[in-house]
Amino acid sequence: MMPHMESTPPWYVLTGGPCAGKTTTIDELARRGHPVLAEPARLIIDEKLAAGHTIQEIVGDSDWLPSVVRRAHAQESMVPKDELFFFDRAMPDSLAYYKLSNRPVDEFFVRAMSEIRYRKVFLLDLVDYRTDEARSETPEQAMIIHGQIREAYVDQGYEIVEVPVMPVSERADFILANL
Repeated sequence: MMPHMESTPPWYVLTGGPCAGKTTTIDELARRGHPVLAEPARLIIDEKLAAGHTIQEIVGDSDWLPSVVRRAHAQESMVPKDELFFFDRAMPDSLAYYKLSNRPVDEFFVRAMSEIRYRKVFLLDLVDYRTDEARSETPEQAMIIHGQIREAYVDQGYEIVEVPVMPVSERADFILANL
């Protein structure tokens, strides 16, 4: 059962499959002065790419998913519970990736998920798919991931606010109007 909205921290998650415009929208919210939390998986990928690893090596490592969960938990645990924050993805996103990888969720992940709740979840509709050095998915896989992310949040008791494709500033306005 989900706690009452008022008892959860004023933390808002922006999520969606690869190439939904999450980071671009988070960056717009930060530009407007709102505190944000970067996507843990992307931070790890950027660090490992800078150290000379390939994206295939990074996501193929058996510790990849647990490392994302550990980083997300560490980051989220440091956010003040009384301050409004926007998260570029959050721990339930990892549930989708665990499911897609047919990996069991470990005890740490289960405990971490029970410790942290979010006020609202914004699911950004996918924009035109673009590749970069940190994306290993195809456009078709991005659609599947998007659906699995939705399902992971719903399974955790969250209501989803759909954010349609529109210019970045309008997406940020839409999110702020729907807090």
